Amino acid sequence: MKIHEYQGKKLLKDYGVPIQDGYTIVNIDQAAETIKRVQREFNTKAVVVKAQIHAGGRGKGGGVKYSPDYNSAIINTENILGMNLITPQTGAEGKLVQKVYITQALDIAKEFYAAILLDRSKGKDVVMVSTEGGMDIEKVAAETPEKIEKVWIDPLLGMKSYQARTLAFALDLKGQAFKTAVKVFMDMYACYRGTDASLVEINPLVETEDGEVVALDAKFNFDDNAMYRQKEISGLRDLSEEDPTEVEAGKYDLNYIKLDGNVGCMVNGAGLAMATMDIIKLAGGDPANFLDVGGTASAETVKNGFKIILSDENVKAILINIFGGIVRCDRVANGVIQAVTDLGLKVPVVVRLDGTNAEEAKNILAQSGLSIITADNMQDAADKVVKATFN
Repeated sequence: MKIHEYQGKKLLKDYGVPIQDGYTIVNIDQAAETIKRVQREFNTKAVVVKAQIHAGGRGKGGGVKYSPDYNSAIINTENILGMNLITPQTGAEGKLVQKVYITQALDIAKEFYAAILLDRSKGKDVVMVSTEGGMDIEKVAAETPEKIEKVWIDPLLGMKSYQARTLAFALDLKGQAFKTAVKVFMDMYACYRGTDASLVEINPLVETEDGEVVALDAKFNFDDNAMYRQKEISGLRDLSEEDPTEVEAGKYDLNYIKLDGNVGCMVNGAGLAMATMDIIKLAGGDPANFLDVGGTASAETVKNGFKIILSDENVKAILINIFGGIVRCDRVANGVIQAVTDLGLKVPVVVRLDGTNAEEAKNILAQSGLSIITADNMQDAADKVVKATFN
C-alpha cells in the first residue's frame, strides 16, 4: 500500500522528523485561505504548490511549483489542481491531480537522499544515504555508486547511534546539522519499524541555509499483510490512486496486477504465477496480468477471477494453471465449467491441472461439452494459449 506525500510527512512528524509542513486542498475554493494560512503560520510570502499523486517525478511533469507570492501561488494552484500529470512513473496516460499540498518554502543549501528498506539477501534493514539528493537513485546507483552510503541494521537490535553518525558523516554534515541528521536517521528508522513500512524514502532531505535538516518529501510503502494491526495507516489508503480492477479484485481476496499483454493468467500461488508468466513469454506470448487465486480456489473464486481478467479488453485467451493441493483439481474443473457456462466466455480457455485428482479433472473437462483446451504440462499449456491468441 502507498500513501501521499502529505500523509507520509505527517507520519514522519509524529516520530520527530522535521518536515516541510503545509496543508492540502481538494477544491480551488479552498486555495486562497489555505495559501494565506501557510504564509501566516510559517511567516513566509513564498510557498510551494505540490500535486499529490502516487508517483514520483512530479516536479519534472510540472506538478511542483515554487510560488514567490500569493498571486503566483493562486495561479499555480489553479493550474495544478485538476491537471492530468504525466511523469516517468505514471506512464503516458498520466494521473488526475485531485489533491494539492501547499507548503512553506525553504531556503535550501544542500539536497540529500535517504531511504530505508529490507535487504532480503542479508535479512536486515538497509539505510541508504547519498549527497545526490533530488535525483533518481537508480541513476546515481548506475553512474556513481560510490556516492551511496549503506548501513545494515539488525531488526532485533535496532539502529544504534554510531550507525546514524556513520550516515551523517557520509553526507559531510557539520555542527548542528550533523547532530540533527543523527536524530533524523534514528527517528526515521523508528518510524519505519513502528508503521510496518516496507519502504521509507526522503528525496530530498535538505540542509537549509539556517543549518536545519528537513524532509522535503516523503514516500512510504507498507506491508499489506501488516495492515490488520495498522488501522490508522490502513485508513489512509486512497483508492482513487489505484487501478480500479486491482481494487475490485481485492474485494474477492484475489491478488491481481494488470500488465500489458493479451494472455490472461489464473494461477494458485505467487511462485507458480511468476513461473507461468515466464513460460508464456518463452513461448512467444505476453501475459496480460498476474492473478493469484490462492490455495483454496472454489467455483466462485474461479468465476470472479474470470470476471477480473475479462475486464481487460486486451485479453485474447486465458490460461488456467492450477496445482491441486489443498484444493482438489476436480473441484477446480467443475468451477471452470460453471464459470465458462455462466459467463458465456467467447475467448479460448486453456486449462492445465496437476496434483490431487488431476486425472478426474481432465475427464470432467473432456466430458463437459465445452470448447475448453486441456494441457498436459506447463510448456504444453503455454504453447496452446499463445497459439490461441492468434486464432
